[in-house]
Amino acid sequence: EDPSLERHFKGHRDAVTSVDFSLNKKQLASGSMDSCLMIWSMRPQMRAYRFVGHKDAVMCVQFSPSGHLVASGSRDKTVRLWVPSVKGESTVFKAHTGTVRSVHFSSDGQSLVTASDDKTVKVWTVHRQKFLFSLSQHINWVRCARFSPDGRLIVSASDDKTVKLWDKTSRECIHSFCEHGGFVNHVDFHPSGTCIAAAGTDNTVKVWDVRMNRLLQHYQGNAVVNSLSFHPSGNYLVTASNDSTLKILDLLEGRLLYTLHGHQGPATCVAFSRAGDLFASGGSDEQVMVWKTNFDAADYGDVLKTQKSGASVDGTHHPLVEMDCGVHLKKTKTQDSGRSQEQQEEETSLANTLEHIMGQLDVLTQTVSILEQRLTLTEDKLKECLENQQKIIQNK
Repeated sequence: EDPSLERHFKGHRDAVTSVDFSLNKKQLASGSMDSCLMIWSMRPQMRAYRFVGHKDAVMCVQFSPSGHLVASGSRDKTVRLWVPSVKGESTVFKAHTGTVRSVHFSSDGQSLVTASDDKTVKVWTVHRQKFLFSLSQHINWVRCARFSPDGRLIVSASDDKTVKLWDKTSRECIHSFCEHGGFVNHVDFHPSGTCIAAAGTDNTVKVWDVRMNRLLQHYQGNAVVNSLSFHPSGNYLVTASNDSTLKILDLLEGRLLYTLHGHQGPATCVAFSRAGDLFASGGSDEQVMVWKTNFDAADYGDVLKTQKSGASVDGTHHPLVEMDCGVHLKKTKTQDSGRSQEQQEEETSLANTLEHIMGQLDVLTQTVSILEQRLTLTEDKLKECLENQQKIIQNK
């Protein structure tokens, strides 16, 4: 079944800039150039909340992982934290000196990372609402910043045509990806934390491995890509473009699966729900749309399971190994009950063999991960030895 339009929300009075689902999918938040934040109820006949507080366009919105808070960033240079209830109370964070284009919670909900036209990325504590530190190596507007799933890295995308990877603890820039031919509008981490995807004004989506810092995939479109979102399984990516389309990319096959036409004018933002069964989009046409994904759950249900249970020994995921197995094993629904005994036995033995292969693959994944760990340790030891040598030489 193809993705299908499920709901259609009208209420914004200007272009929609950002959309995000709450954890339980009961609510959807959207921000708009009309300076308002809207919270829509996914239950029929429930009213929407309109939150007023920002003095200028709302550029970005995101629910906290628990769903008890919504963060928003605005052209008024402030970040606000809202309680998504009838009262719509909010507190204000002030530290940026330019438009705030992006807000993102860490997966534990403790930190917030923001990106701004003042060329900085800033990190805050959510509960004490305290500014912690700035990352400032970009030389133009920063459009987007995201925490990695484990919260150890931050990725940022800028109009200086680079995507930068930062270590949150040391606050250093670990790597700059400079292969974009235009401004970089949006960037995000793959659910496994091993890759990032970036969307740009050069009409491309690029996927990089952040362990090897190499380009894995490159999708060429015919229009500026404004936004992207990974499916929680890590197997699909949805994008929103200036040609008014949403596109769903199959990352395992490396190809375009669907092109969806719903918006009149540029599609500005898109986001999967946390379970991946829905995604929402917003456009310059002031509309917010909710789509049913309709992927066959067998395509990714197993992967979600292995990702939850199968974190390998060192606690990191290696999805590119995991993902390639188990995903194509579609569960065929057995309609014909009158099949011969032999056929059923054959199928059972085939299933067992596949099960065995999957087990072997899991072992391999874990072995690879242990080897990677050892390699890192060896590299660290080597670095230590070299540093000690340098010291000895200097002392001499």
